Amino acid sequence: MTALKPYYDNGQVTLYHADCREVLPAVIGRLGIQVDCIVADPPYGETSLEWDRWPDGWLDAAAGVTRSLWCFGSLRMFLARAGEFSGWRLSQDVIWEKHNGSGFAADRFKRVHETVTHWYRGRWGGIHHEVPRVFRGVDPHSRKTRPPRRPETDAHHGALTGEHTWTDDGTRLVRSVLRVRSMHNQGAAHRTEKPVPLLAPLITYACPPGGLVVDPFAGSGSTLDAARASGRRAIGIEADERYCELTARRLSQGVLLFDGEAS
Repeated sequence: MTALKPYYDNGQVTLYHADCREVLPAVIGRLGIQVDCIVADPPYGETSLEWDRWPDGWLDAAAGVTRSLWCFGSLRMFLARAGEFSGWRLSQDVIWEKHNGSGFAADRFKRVHETVTHWYRGRWGGIHHEVPRVFRGVDPHSRKTRPPRRPETDAHHGALTGEHTWTDDGTRLVRSVLRVRSMHNQGAAHRTEKPVPLLAPLITYACPPGGLVVDPFAGSGSTLDAARASGRRAIGIEADERYCELTARRLSQGVLLFDGEAS
């Protein structure tokens, strides 16, 4: 393993060239750094390709530093690794719908999605979870009234009774299917690079402003880029030095914030 010295550090984002199974306990765990959320895109271990090897033990290392985890994967991967997620509780799954798929099987539906699951440990109320909202064009000053629910038909919705009036601010919760173009044919620097617009709402949901996001498989730095653009701090870990170099160059450039202002 390389020395536990940052490959890149600008005060907001730190990158290590190393194995996450060593960095997480030796750097983050030992120093007692509070990690609000991990965003992980591990190798799924579904092919015979040399780089597609599931890193045994990484979930145990993650559990030692955080109680909140987003993990990319496929249903096949999650089923095959179900035992390794013991101790974690599943809060929800989000679907990333791509504009095009990458599968080559001709005897199945064309696969144009990936699954992202959110896991937590401990008390749910102690986990930051602010669901992003999107403006839908409704009059922000309108007031709406919902009639009383009928217990015999709406019992599964909960115990809301009587009329319920609220001011419609024109926003709605972001839906669980995120339609974002993949990085194919868009200058992707990494074979499985995730687009920043896909990562941004995951980070907003699980990490408060100014909080810390960790990506144990940083690749070309998309998670780190999304974190800094949203006003979060980030630590990335990447075992392949080629991608560390790419990420360092990427992070050294100016960042376009979500409000359109350059930094």
